[in-house]
Amino acid sequence: MKSCGVSLSVAAARRLSAAADEEKKMAAGKASEPEEDAPRLSAQESDALARVDSSLFGDQRLQEDGASMKALLVKAVRCYEALILKAEGKVDPEFFCQLGHFNLLLEEYPKALSAYQRYYSLQSDYWKNAAFLYGLGMVYFHYSAFQWAIKAFQEVLYIDPGFSRAKEIHLRLGLMFKVNTDYESSLKVRPEDSACSLTKRYRAAKEAYESLLQTEDLPAQVKAATFQQLGWMHHTVEQLGDKANKDSYAIQCLQKSLEADPNSGQSWYFLGRCYSSIGKVQDAFISYRQSIDKSEASADTWCSIGVLYQQQNQPMDALQAYICAVQLDHSHAAAWMDLGTLYESCNQPQDAIKCYINATRSKACSNTPALAARIKYLQVRATLASGRPALDLRRSALSVSRYMLHLFCMCSVNLSQSDFFHLHSWFVCVSGHSLSCSAQLLEQLRANRTSLKPLQLQMLEQLEAQLSDMHQQQMRQNSSGQIRASLPNGPSLPAHPVPRAPSCSAPPLANGPLPPSVGNNHTPGTRANGDVPYLHPNTLPHNCTSPGDTRKSQHLTSAQVGFRKVWVRFGQVLMETGLSLPVLQPTAALTIRLDFPPRPHRSPLLIICPLLRSSASSPTSSPSPRCAVPAAVVNGSGGGACSEDSRSPLKLEPPELCIRAALKPSHSSSTVSIYPTSADVLKACRNLGKNGLSSSSILLNKCPPPRLPPPPSPPLAKDKLNPPTPSIYLENKRDAFFPPLHQFCTNPSNPVTVIRGLAGALKLDLGLFSTKTLVEANPEHLVEVRTQLCQPADENWDASGQRKQWRCESSRSYTTIAKYAQYQAASFQESLREENEKKGQKELSDSEMTSSETVSRRHKGPFKQVKFGTNIDVSDEKKWKLQLQELSKLPAFARVVSAGNLLSHVGHSILGMNTVQLFMKVPGSRTPGHQEHNNFCAVNINIGPGDCEWFAVPEPYWGVMSEFCEKNNINFLKGSWWPNLEDLYEASVPVYRFIQRPGDLVWLNTGTVHWGQAIGWCNNIWWNVGPLTAYQYKLAVERYEWNKLQSVKSMVPMVHLSWNMARNIKVSDHKLFEMIKFCLLRTLKQCQTVKEALVAAGKETIWHRRSRDEPAHYCSICEVEVFNLLFVTSESYSRKSCVVQCQDCARKASSDLDGFVVLQQYRMEDLMQVYDQFSLVSRFI
Repeated sequence: MKSCGVSLSVAAARRLSAAADEEKKMAAGKASEPEEDAPRLSAQESDALARVDSSLFGDQRLQEDGASMKALLVKAVRCYEALILKAEGKVDPEFFCQLGHFNLLLEEYPKALSAYQRYYSLQSDYWKNAAFLYGLGMVYFHYSAFQWAIKAFQEVLYIDPGFSRAKEIHLRLGLMFKVNTDYESSLKVRPEDSACSLTKRYRAAKEAYESLLQTEDLPAQVKAATFQQLGWMHHTVEQLGDKANKDSYAIQCLQKSLEADPNSGQSWYFLGRCYSSIGKVQDAFISYRQSIDKSEASADTWCSIGVLYQQQNQPMDALQAYICAVQLDHSHAAAWMDLGTLYESCNQPQDAIKCYINATRSKACSNTPALAARIKYLQVRATLASGRPALDLRRSALSVSRYMLHLFCMCSVNLSQSDFFHLHSWFVCVSGHSLSCSAQLLEQLRANRTSLKPLQLQMLEQLEAQLSDMHQQQMRQNSSGQIRASLPNGPSLPAHPVPRAPSCSAPPLANGPLPPSVGNNHTPGTRANGDVPYLHPNTLPHNCTSPGDTRKSQHLTSAQVGFRKVWVRFGQVLMETGLSLPVLQPTAALTIRLDFPPRPHRSPLLIICPLLRSSASSPTSSPSPRCAVPAAVVNGSGGGACSEDSRSPLKLEPPELCIRAALKPSHSSSTVSIYPTSADVLKACRNLGKNGLSSSSILLNKCPPPRLPPPPSPPLAKDKLNPPTPSIYLENKRDAFFPPLHQFCTNPSNPVTVIRGLAGALKLDLGLFSTKTLVEANPEHLVEVRTQLCQPADENWDASGQRKQWRCESSRSYTTIAKYAQYQAASFQESLREENEKKGQKELSDSEMTSSETVSRRHKGPFKQVKFGTNIDVSDEKKWKLQLQELSKLPAFARVVSAGNLLSHVGHSILGMNTVQLFMKVPGSRTPGHQEHNNFCAVNINIGPGDCEWFAVPEPYWGVMSEFCEKNNINFLKGSWWPNLEDLYEASVPVYRFIQRPGDLVWLNTGTVHWGQAIGWCNNIWWNVGPLTAYQYKLAVERYEWNKLQSVKSMVPMVHLSWNMARNIKVSDHKLFEMIKFCLLRTLKQCQTVKEALVAAGKETIWHRRSRDEPAHYCSICEVEVFNLLFVTSESYSRKSCVVQCQDCARKASSDLDGFVVLQQYRMEDLMQVYDQFSLVSRFI
């Protein structure tokens, strides 16, 4: 893979350099053409081209147009090139962008790249054009310039998370990350779940699959997936042959797939579909059962089971299967349609209408017009219905009797005599009216006559007599013309518990628990369909009870006392036999109530971040539709503003300059205040939704995507690349609490500060953190272990010791404090033995070995492995009370919790940041290079007894460090890397290098890049601190936005933190106040905009007050912070396990938010009050 990556890069460089001169060639070629030969586009052609952009690349619709579309694009290219030549290049930059799109669709990549580059250089706000960025990314992808393609695609998703080709971007990102060996990012890429567009070249696909299967040593997983896809394609595609041959080949492929992977529930399901299509019902049931066993809950499988039952004329079992399907997937259109058809066949048009309506709400519904017509027909038919008798599936006691029949046959052999008669009498009361059930019970008892007990033989005689009476009564009814409607229900599913489906919450019933689901009457002795799983009795949606007639109710009431006694024993028997206990009352008759919420209508949302300016100096303008998309803040991000007129990455101002420009107070008397009241903010949002941008001073605009900062200029001289580390020696407690110490540490000009003698000055008892004390306190406490290679601190070699590298190799495992302490002690003893052995041996002098030989021997592998005990959580005050109390002796600015620490205002614990972590080390234990989460400061105290060696790089150089990681195919934010000091020296990057001794405190300032290694055996404690400064807040917000661009979760929820800061603290720093206020402004406007869009779409929010110490919420898919309005799937909400999504991910799953509930955690009035009350205070108050 590495050699492939090198060759791709070389090819990319050559082809891109050749394409750079394409524009000159194009201009030279066209200049000689007569002007009158320039083609002209008709109005119709211009209209057609207006809808063409890069998002159509690879689209099936474009390919279907064929030659006509290609001819139009060729004509458009000639026309545009002629116009550009005639105007001598002085045209609207959009011409170049469109020309790039046309050439991309024609797969003229050099011309497309040339046109895109012209647009990039001419259009200052090119970053607002998602189609341009997507097209540019596709060209880079074609040339295998993956790093550039990744950046372009990430910017598309940043400015427009709902981009029409987002799925394509995700897939290509995953592929490029894989090629770059960034496997973690590749696995994390998660395309949306909607169906992909296909080219339908089935024969080519078949040949490719069959060719792949010829590969030697093909992994079993790949073989299984290939056979699965090949088999299913033959079953579903008509072009691949006649039906008999296709199905035979499909079954063979699926069987081979299961040979390679017997646990594939999807392959079992496909095989069941194939068997069902050729009429092999028994084999289909067996396959469906296997599918459910392997893949647990599957709506497709239950729906197919329902279809099979319906074909076998078993409507009650079909009903239950469909109910299971729609519970597992409420948007399963096929299940709703099949359920509606079932209700229609039973003359229940109202229930059928509800089912059809639910089917039309699903995105997967392909015949909505036909269903709409059917719904209208049924509505008319229902109003004209004459009231003829119908079988009501919802109130049919048949289901209860069938279920009890099955339980009776399974459990009666284990019941006592009194329990047996109680159960029998209750069963007859409930199901005695059902001729078919009694007949089936009689048949089953007769089949097992030889093994029946005396009580069961007596039961058999009673049933025979009862059945005879029923036959005679039915004959009399038939002779008098009173034929009663009934549905036959043949052999059914055997008892087989299924994993509980997502249950819907329902109000408690007045007469007891919920009734069971539709049952079955198959016994173990009957093998028809015997291997199909039994439907779980609690998988129905909202159920309610319905009283029977008066006579039956009285009869059941008299038997309740005996029944309640037997029910406990009955449940025990069910547990012993492996069945599920149905929750049922004797008076219950089955009712299935289908409640459907009103369908909301989607309303486009304009989620944009503001830039506060004077109305006099910056006239308002309405953004183009292309720009009206979610931007820097999707779910309420904090942070400073960005410059509106930022150009290319080379010309982009540093982020701090953008923020300063945006927050610069205006001195014009005609300027409206940049701090409007909350009412003015919300009024501006309403005006935006109605009339475009308002004429107020609030300009609503998008921020450009964040960029890597350029290295500081001019570069430092080589003799300044190893600066001395700022160090302060403390003599007493007064020195530690001296205010200038805090100011010195937090000064941005000091990337790192070593405070020496701190433990002695404050009389800290570091022995509380020694290995001996830790073992005595909590020996079984969990320790994460990183197994690493022991190497020199200033170098990093591969495992063979032959080549230097940036990648830092390690593997993860877990142990306990007691076990790691044993390893730490054993390592020390081993080192002593080695030292003693060396002393007894003759050592070579320096003159006996050249320096090159020394280096060669020093770096020759393999290296010794060491284990590093890291990320030990010591935040539990019950376990670590003494240790945490000791840390309260520190000065306020370095404490874990203090009023001046931003992380103390988050409101909940962030492990390792506002809680203490412990590290247990042996020599060679490495902490790889990184910046702290969201660029917060860090405090590290060495407990000893050994030393640690540290390396640190100032924050302004983090862009250079990120580029080095990129060159070495390592993810800067998530990867494990150890810098090569020689590379940093050549790039003029200063590196602070120092030793931390026991009792020394290392203060890592905001955003400092650092890495370190233990020299001796030692323990360290570590936590993060956020000084209450504008510099800290600014860098935290910048990293928050950069994380969003890189699809990395921000550990510090900056929006949530900003609102808590506005509630809890008084700010006198003007810059800090403006940035916090700006964050509040952005999120307040976003909350209002989203709220009003939900109201307009008919989607109500549910009040869900935030609880004390509740963590901030993140999207479960893209991991951005979600503030106030939480989009939760209805399924997870019903289970009380709310899985939160952001608005963009929720709308990708359902454009009209069907299947989602929106929880609101703060009232707008409360947020408005916080916003208005947060004001700048004087330093002298």
